Amino acid sequence: MEAKVIRSSGVMAVLAVVGLWGGLVAAAILARPLLPVDETRYLAVAWEMWQRGDFLVPFLNGEPYSHKPPLLFWGMHLGWTVFGVNEWTPRLVAPLFGLVSVLGTVRLGRLLWPDRPEIGGVAAALVLGALYWTLFTTMTMFDMLHAACTVVGIAGLVTAARGRMARGFLIFAAAVGVGILGKGPAILLHLLPVALAAPWWAPALCGPVSWRHWSVGVGLGVLVGAAIGLAWAIPAAMAGGEVYANAIFWGQSAGRMVDSFAHGRPFWWFAAILPGMVLPWMIWPAAWRAARRQRRELWADGGVRLALVWFLVAFVVFSAISGKQPHYLVPEFPALALFLARALVGTASGADFWRAVDRWVPAGLAALITAVLAAAFAFDLKPSWVTSAGDATMWPLAMMAGVILLYFVQPGIALPGRVWRITVLSVSLIIGVHLVLRPLMDESHNFRPFAEKLKSFEDQGYDFVTFGKYHGQFHFLGRLTRPFGIVDGPKALENWLKDHPRAMIVALHKGLPDGPAPAAATRFRSRMIGVWKAGAYPPRVDRLGL
Repeated sequence: MEAKVIRSSGVMAVLAVVGLWGGLVAAAILARPLLPVDETRYLAVAWEMWQRGDFLVPFLNGEPYSHKPPLLFWGMHLGWTVFGVNEWTPRLVAPLFGLVSVLGTVRLGRLLWPDRPEIGGVAAALVLGALYWTLFTTMTMFDMLHAACTVVGIAGLVTAARGRMARGFLIFAAAVGVGILGKGPAILLHLLPVALAAPWWAPALCGPVSWRHWSVGVGLGVLVGAAIGLAWAIPAAMAGGEVYANAIFWGQSAGRMVDSFAHGRPFWWFAAILPGMVLPWMIWPAAWRAARRQRRELWADGGVRLALVWFLVAFVVFSAISGKQPHYLVPEFPALALFLARALVGTASGADFWRAVDRWVPAGLAALITAVLAAAFAFDLKPSWVTSAGDATMWPLAMMAGVILLYFVQPGIALPGRVWRITVLSVSLIIGVHLVLRPLMDESHNFRPFAEKLKSFEDQGYDFVTFGKYHGQFHFLGRLTRPFGIVDGPKALENWLKDHPRAMIVALHKGLPDGPAPAAATRFRSRMIGVWKAGAYPPRVDRLGL
């Protein structure tokens, strides 16, 4: 009977994760255009590889693209092979890795604490309910690939520590290899500290481990994982040329690490933004109360020690590097969730644990965000250049308010239900934000009509040129087939036009220049992008690179 209850709770957790994830991702794909410049760039790379029939070397605007390995692009190609070239299957690839991360957290929680199987489901709810994760998992970025590989790789290490070394280190090796193909050697920063710290966490988790066998397993796992990565990198380097080879073997790892020390953000930056990234859990009183009550027991727990190593090493290393982005810490969210889930499950069964404030604080945060959005539109506080946002915002705001009211319907439920209700609140909030901001995003970030207009000009035989940089913003959306020319100023433009007499100039301005109107234009945030036939382009000093 007990085993049946445990299996039932696991199935319910999986169904809850899949259902919430599905609604969240569907809303994002339907409501939000591809975001410049990252999402449009990655689809442009996949499109150019597809168009060239070259699935070994990524290309962007006619040049080898060395910034990222090809796994995300391969996932897009798989979707196009099955469903034809479209926008929605590429936008599912990174979110699917996010789904693997959350489901993997369920499994990892059960591996770490088999006597407390509910921890895995609670941890999954904590991951999916963190507002930054909830938003980021809808985006076409690379960090969800590393998050999935990290969770799977650490599950492999726990499996090895529990005695199934061959199986565990095989999983670890596969996670390292796929992680290298996903976002480069940085996967080792997420996995290797946990592997090397096993003498601290493994005995407290599952008893003595043969450290000689463990060291051999970790070493072989890293070597096999590296071999998986090199199986792509070596042929790609040979095909892409010397510059591309140097970039993928140096620029994606040590070179980028060294360069990032020269500029960026201060050491304390991650510490300052992390509390906001893990809302609402950061301000949930029950979380702090559970950690305080369990502090002595948690320190001796092998699973908690593993989670601490997993999070803290990455946090310190990324803090030491000047070049920082919030999503660098996405693979560490499951570690924080497992730590907090263990604390909650260890203390929340007592009748004296829960307080009324535990219910009101998450709802208050959701109500505050909803009220701010409502006030912005009620008092016409949207940017002055937005003209279409307005009527369409009312029903999403009403939906968000309804979800907040429903949150209070069942007050007397057990711990997993309390956490899942807050997660439903977070997911509903992010869905509502997507729906509320849809008109604004469509006006300021939707490049599709402009890109399709460029395609009509390309079909008439025109070439395109722009200034400074081009990130492929229009290539996939317009299904463009020829690269843009890139020039640095008027003299370079004049020389380029001599070789391309039938050309059009694409340029970003603070406002449309005086003189001939562009043949087509689109807004990007508060600026304007236009395209002019070469003889009709009015020079302006406020011209900016795309």
